[in-house]
Amino acid sequence: MFFDFTIKDFIDILLVAVLLYYTYKVMKSSGSINIFVGIMVFILIWLVVTQVLDMRLLGSIMDKLVSVGVLAIIVIFQDEIRRFLLNLGSHHNASAFVKFLMRNKKSKPMHEDIMPIVMACISMAKGKVGALIVIERDFPLDDIINTGDVIDANINQRLIENIFFKNSPLHDGAMVIRKKRIEAAGCILPVSHNLDIPKELGLRHRAALGMSQVSDALCIIVSEETGGISVAHRGEFHLNLNAEQLESFLTAEE
Repeated sequence: MFFDFTIKDFIDILLVAVLLYYTYKVMKSSGSINIFVGIMVFILIWLVVTQVLDMRLLGSIMDKLVSVGVLAIIVIFQDEIRRFLLNLGSHHNASAFVKFLMRNKKSKPMHEDIMPIVMACISMAKGKVGALIVIERDFPLDDIINTGDVIDANINQRLIENIFFKNSPLHDGAMVIRKKRIEAAGCILPVSHNLDIPKELGLRHRAALGMSQVSDALCIIVSEETGGISVAHRGEFHLNLNAEQLESFLTAEE
């Protein structure tokens, strides 16, 4: 049997290992790692019962559970599956190919569109005004926009600061920027259940991280407690940014 082992078998095992490792990372970041471990234990028991011990009655029952369990897994892990497919489609090589095909349809961010956002964040950070700004990229955020109030205005520093002013009715929600325009404000974002988030980070940071886990959006957070500026992107935090670092995030081409 050892001499029947070919390079194709090695690649097969390697791909399965990579898939399991990536699935483990996605589950861990979303707080569903215990469910993932439970599923893996069940699959291991199922393989032992059916392939090793050859228990026909118990094996047939577990076969039925597995066939139904596939649908249950899709329902339970719909957000994780969505994130997996999003990350797969937004991988560097895939994104480069898509952007090559759409190079005439998508314009690069301009300095005059970015600086009002940067200056507004710096101003709000100095006054410790809490803010949460979501910048749409390739993944459409229509569901998020529909949870807030449509504004459809040009990007303007004073408008951004007025929306997040403490007495403003829209200051508690998130602002969504789409195609160089402020599309909506007061939007509700999905909250991340990642247990590794530092305790000192509040609900705005959790919402920003949750948004970055289910989309490729760039989420900017201004802390009301510390005045610190942070960015959440692809499920990761970049904390305590200065103006130059924030500008580089907004201008970076993937």
